[in-house]
Amino acid sequence: MMKKLSIIVIILLTFGAFGQEKLSLEECYTLINENYPLAKQNNLLVKQNDLDLAVIKAAKLPKLDLSAQATYQSDVTELPIAIPNISLESPNNDQYKAAVSVNQIIYDGGLINVSAEVKTAALKTQQKQLEVSLYQLKKQINQLYFSIILLQEKRSLLTAKKTQLEVKLKEVKSGIKYGMLLATSDHILEAEILKIDQQFTEIDQNKISLITTLSTLLGKEIYPTIELQNPDILTLIDTEIKRPEIDLFKLRKQQIETSEQLIAKKNTPKLMGFATGGYGNPGLNMLDNSFQSYYMVGLKLNWNIFDWSASKKQRKSLQINKDIIDNQQEIFELNTNIELNQQQTEISKISAFIQSDETIIELRKKILKSADSQLKNGVITSSAYITELTNLYEAENNLSTHKIQLLLAKANYKTTKGN
Repeated sequence: MMKKLSIIVIILLTFGAFGQEKLSLEECYTLINENYPLAKQNNLLVKQNDLDLAVIKAAKLPKLDLSAQATYQSDVTELPIAIPNISLESPNNDQYKAAVSVNQIIYDGGLINVSAEVKTAALKTQQKQLEVSLYQLKKQINQLYFSIILLQEKRSLLTAKKTQLEVKLKEVKSGIKYGMLLATSDHILEAEILKIDQQFTEIDQNKISLITTLSTLLGKEIYPTIELQNPDILTLIDTEIKRPEIDLFKLRKQQIETSEQLIAKKNTPKLMGFATGGYGNPGLNMLDNSFQSYYMVGLKLNWNIFDWSASKKQRKSLQINKDIIDNQQEIFELNTNIELNQQQTEISKISAFIQSDETIIELRKKILKSADSQLKNGVITSSAYITELTNLYEAENNLSTHKIQLLLAKANYKTTKGN
């Protein structure tokens, strides 16, 4: 018996601890930015960029090449005339050569540095694109979060209604006992209480479903007994859009500008130093038909002085891309402003509903108070009383729903405008 009692106590304490757990809307935003699978790509992009930069910067280091060849020629160079008292040996038909070459860039006009800047600009754009994708999940979080809060409020109102019915049921049973009320008056109240229990089951199941979805998105286990907090949302009505998409448009244009610099650098003069050391037969002296070691050092200049206007056409193409981005930004701002105007209208409409809801509730309370007195005196039936109590509950439920809808509308407005 004591063992069973201990288990029950542990379970109650556990549920009590879970019941005290709270979660705010801002915490949901933070969790989805940290735990959503898409967020993991940021570290992968940084690692990939580090590798790409290492490859680009390796071009500044000396390049070492090893070459070897063995050939047999059907013919070799010979003098067409004979020189008296001089014997010149013709090269062998079989020739061998092995060499090591070192090439070092001395001046590239900043091409390597700009290539690294292009990669870095691409990384910033990709990271901002990830931020945009994660930001777009906020409205989904808003919908789930406030749907759960709405269920919490409905359950709270139903609990108050059930408590009121249970109190009234005791009064009715007492009235029946003393013959002041009809014998079946209590059955109507008991049936209504059972109906509320059914509504509790439906609300709890819906809440579990929504919490499971929210838990999956946030990457954190959330218990059904958790209490979501009503956020204080201040909405300043202004036209400035601070969405990450605006920054993304800017970064995409900056990436294009860096690409324009890269095009310009490709046509600058490039100076390279080289050194070659080898061993072969023949060596550099083609008249010495023996194995010899040799070396060669020098400078080499490359300069593409004419590219058939390819660079000019590439820059024009990049300028068109910038114009396309400007057009996309214009469309985005237009659609966002339209959405903000619609949400402002929605906020004003719901605010007006709340004012009328409060007036309706005050009237319903007065009507219910009168019905309560009439039920005690046997003037009306329990059904009539339940009707008025339900009318008050519906009015309070409408007020609660509109308040949650107002919070959702404000949250969506902030999300649309950007923080």
